[in-house]
Amino acid sequence: MITIDIDALDWNKGDGLLPAIVQHAHSGQVLMLAYMNTAALRQTLDTGLVTFFSRSKQRLWQKGERSGHVLRLRAIDTDCDHDTLLLQAEPAGPVCHLNTPTCFGDQPWPGHGFLGQLQALIESRRDAHADNSYTATLLQSSLDRVAQKVGEEGVEVALAALLDDPDKLTDEAADLVYHLLVLLTRTGLELGSVTDRLKLRHLQT
Repeated sequence: MITIDIDALDWNKGDGLLPAIVQHAHSGQVLMLAYMNTAALRQTLDTGLVTFFSRSKQRLWQKGERSGHVLRLRAIDTDCDHDTLLLQAEPAGPVCHLNTPTCFGDQPWPGHGFLGQLQALIESRRDAHADNSYTATLLQSSLDRVAQKVGEEGVEVALAALLDDPDKLTDEAADLVYHLLVLLTRTGLELGSVTDRLKLRHLQT
């Protein structure tokens, strides 16, 4: 469970509000800046979904409450003066209301950040019409079928490697990663769980 000492934070400096900077939990990319009061912070900790205090609406505002593009909290910390919050979260889709990954422009997603964005996009296709989306077709098919696709793509990656064809191997590897993300999404497992396990194994080596 993610915790923070709420009473140790300096709520007086901002008249009961603290700036809350949100980073992508995997890439470290800055996603957005908003504000929290004690109620917003408590709700965020209780639900695991990032909630802010809207200064314009004067109420609590859970990110993604209408769009579904929620922010799943993965870590929280404070600065040295205890008057600013740093949240690390996994976004379930574009963060900005302009439909870009961040509120600071349509920046490229480095490393795991792009894969996290790709899984969020895959998740957003879950309820799409299957006739218009291959991803939706996979997500709405049986788990056996999705797992079979991962197996098929794995074999194709191995065969491409033996052909000594870098372009073919790149294409097949991309297909494998995509179908693996579909499988993770289909089973309800987030990419962050996989990267966390890899980090743990790295520390143990």
